[in-house]
Amino acid sequence: MTVPGRGAGGPDIVWQGRYVTVIKDGTWEYVSRAGGVSAAVILAVDDGHVILVDQYRVPLGRRCIELPAGLVGDESADEAPADAARRELEEETGYRAARVTELGFFHSSPGMLSEGFTLFNAEGLTRVGEGGGNHDEDIIVHRVRLADVPTFLEAKRGEGAAVDVKLLLLLGGSFLAP
Repeated sequence: MTVPGRGAGGPDIVWQGRYVTVIKDGTWEYVSRAGGVSAAVILAVDDGHVILVDQYRVPLGRRCIELPAGLVGDESADEAPADAARRELEEETGYRAARVTELGFFHSSPGMLSEGFTLFNAEGLTRVGEGGGNHDEDIIVHRVRLADVPTFLEAKRGEGAAVDVKLLLLLGGSFLAP
C-alpha cells in the first residue's frame, strides 16, 4: 500500500534536541518527543467542579488554560502512566485522587505531532496541598463549576489566555445546537 506523502526510504531525522525530534518523511515534516516519551492528562472533577491549571506556555507566548498533565517517566524510567497521572495531579493542583481510571490514548494534533497522551479520570479527590507545579512552573489552580466552564474560558480568552484543545471535553455540549 502506498501512503500519500511518505518517502520510499522511510523517515529521516532532521534535528534532535533533548526533548523533541524533527522528522521528515517524504513531503511530511513533523515533531516527535525524543525517546518516545508520552504524557498523562487528568480529568479531575470534584463535587461538580473541574480542576484546571493555568500556566505560561513558551511556544504560545502566553498563559494557557488546560487540564492537569505531565510526562510519563520524567522522574522514573519505569513509571506507569497511571502513576504519572497521580503524581502530576498532586504536583500541579494539590489534589490527591483515590482512584484514576484510564479513558484511552489520544493524539491532539496528528498532522503536526506524533505525540500522544493517555487520558485519565481522577475520582475521590482530597486537597492535600497548594499545587502550583515544581520549582520552574508557575501554575495557577482553578476549581470551576462544570456549568460555568464556557463562561470561565471566555473570560480567560478575554484576558489573553489560550485554551488547550483538550478542554473541548468540557465544552462539547455548548457547541451543539439543541
